[in-house]
Amino acid sequence: MKYRKLANTGTSVSNLALGAMDFGSKTNETEAFAILDRFFEAGGNLVDTANVYGGGESEKLLGRWFAGRPADVIDRVVLATKARFGTGPDVNENGSSRRNLDRAMTASLRRLGREKIDLYQLHGWDPLTPIEETLRFLDDAVHAGKINYIGLSNFTGWQMQLTLSTAAALGLQLPVTLQPQYSLVCREIEYEIVPAALHNQIGLLPWSPLASGFLTGKYKQGEKAASDSRAASGGPMYDRIMNKFMSKEQNWSTLEAVREIADSMGATPSQVALSWLTNRPGVTAPIIGARTLKHLEDNLAGAHLELGDNFTARLNEVSAPTPDEYPYGPFGEKQRGRYVDSSKQAISELF
Repeated sequence: MKYRKLANTGTSVSNLALGAMDFGSKTNETEAFAILDRFFEAGGNLVDTANVYGGGESEKLLGRWFAGRPADVIDRVVLATKARFGTGPDVNENGSSRRNLDRAMTASLRRLGREKIDLYQLHGWDPLTPIEETLRFLDDAVHAGKINYIGLSNFTGWQMQLTLSTAAALGLQLPVTLQPQYSLVCREIEYEIVPAALHNQIGLLPWSPLASGFLTGKYKQGEKAASDSRAASGGPMYDRIMNKFMSKEQNWSTLEAVREIADSMGATPSQVALSWLTNRPGVTAPIIGARTLKHLEDNLAGAHLELGDNFTARLNEVSAPTPDEYPYGPFGEKQRGRYVDSSKQAISELF
């Protein structure tokens, strides 16, 4: 496992994060504990969850795992969780108000069995709560020793910039990370979010790096999804895979390139897709949502796989987003030009 700084902080994290969304629901405790143990054995240290995952069961399971591990293992964990969405019937048990975040944080700490959360993230934008109220609460929580860093999730470019600019203007704790959906077949965040993140030295923690399993190569164009796959499970996940990923011809071309590169390197499609994303500008650590130990073992190799310039260029080209309309089409390409990344030492061609 490789390590990087958590954005513009002094904390080092593994270049793959372990997502615990399915722990306690789709992944039982025995399997989840085995996945956690193996992840840390391999050198991973960043674990991500949220108060709404499994109705709180994910955080509870992590709390039981912490309780059964020695102090030296627990101390290595860089723990991230999130709050924003409703967890109960109370009208105030939702959003990013001081009242709800205070209650949500207290409940998360209790379920996790911890006194502090390393990275506390807003799970989504709240249009009804003044951002000043949210930021003041988070700043207070940092000074009270309940959290170390602030992060964002699912924010648009303007929402992220408004949050950062407001925090800077008020002299409050600045968010350091953003969790967006990002993969070889979901690159729309490169229009505005990636440049804004680089400008503000925000670290990206992409979720769904394998596009809900599409980039594992297990789906075949024109064939019915296997009965044990996510696409066959129905519901929102089915709609996202079928409508977003499987219905676009470019995505199948991208997957074919991933398969060919994997074959030539003696790797798996998952490893190739993860390697590409792990090395994109601004990315700190993709979040791998391994549901089984087998999935984890396959994904871990993506942390150190080096694609090389030729394979990377091929994937960049075949998967490039192709907006037609203003301001993102040809006009936008001319305006974007070359972008100086946050290191101030290298120029990255993003598009």
